[in-house]
Amino acid sequence: RRRCRRVLYWIPVVFITLLLGWSYYAYAIQLCIVSMENTGEQVVCLMAYHLLFGMFVWSYWKTIFTLPMNPSKEFHLSYAEKELLEREPRGEAHQEVLRRAAKDLPIYTRTMSGAIRYCDRCQLIKPDRCHHCSVCDKCILKMDHHCPWVNNCVGFSNYKFFLLFLAYSLLYCLFIAATDLQYFIKFWTNGLPDTQAKFHIMFLFFAAAMFSVSLSSLFGYHCWLVSKNKSTLEAFRSPVFRHGTDKNGFSLGFSKNMRQVFGDEKKYWLLPIFSSLGDGCSFPTCLVNQDPEQPSTPAGLSSTAKNSENHQFPAKPLRESQSHLLTDSQSWTESSTNPGKCKAGMSNPALTMENET
Repeated sequence: RRRCRRVLYWIPVVFITLLLGWSYYAYAIQLCIVSMENTGEQVVCLMAYHLLFGMFVWSYWKTIFTLPMNPSKEFHLSYAEKELLEREPRGEAHQEVLRRAAKDLPIYTRTMSGAIRYCDRCQLIKPDRCHHCSVCDKCILKMDHHCPWVNNCVGFSNYKFFLLFLAYSLLYCLFIAATDLQYFIKFWTNGLPDTQAKFHIMFLFFAAAMFSVSLSSLFGYHCWLVSKNKSTLEAFRSPVFRHGTDKNGFSLGFSKNMRQVFGDEKKYWLLPIFSSLGDGCSFPTCLVNQDPEQPSTPAGLSSTAKNSENHQFPAKPLRESQSHLLTDSQSWTESSTNPGKCKAGMSNPALTMENET
């Protein structure tokens, strides 16, 4: 049964591959070589076409075959902790086990009820922006959505590739529609004799124009998500922090949001090469509202008080690739009295934990 499902999941990918192969034959052979009479036009169109075709195939391939990243082992419960969870009834004792397991993890998002996000299926504490995919049956770091057209989860490891796939597929369709338009009009008005190329050229224009409309809206939507540093899931349901829901909790400004996805070196931005910042398990935040239960401390001072009611994150900085995105070099334990100032994180007060459904 699972094998049958796996085969069915590949049908959309096979459809796109066959459509892409046909478009190559229709454009390169029937349009450029058979229908175009000007040699210069043939050379220019074929060179530009093969460049877009190559980038389209490359980014599509990377989106499909780049494995989604899963939470690192520090978020998994140990064997002893799993045994304790199985023995303890659902309640305070059950939550105490999770409290000890999560006390040193850099997690700031919560469930709607304010509890630590825990996955029963994978038996791990979910990192920020991580979600369980029912199709892959795994927890995916910074999960955006499961895309049937690539038969893969779009998340931290391949989100840049997915964006480039949308961009190059849109450019591919626009280029075909623009260069095919004059020949489409000639065949439509019977300005050219009926040949085998007529069907390919006319249908190629319709297909390119149709896909251009749908791709432009989808690509525009994901560009907006990148500018706001949101995933598709976060756009539909805003992340919940200890102080409450904050739809802009991960937004660091347009420039830094772009760099978080595409990286610091602009020469890699247009290439399907992984250059995203961070490790997918922790993200810098810019929290607009202060946690009402968090004690205020002078700006720039680290809070060191630790007790059973108010646990602080260990004084470790963000990973190097993330820390420079912040306005100030702050550690996990720094807090500020200015509610509008960007922060790497906030203190971790007494945690209420329950399983997320």
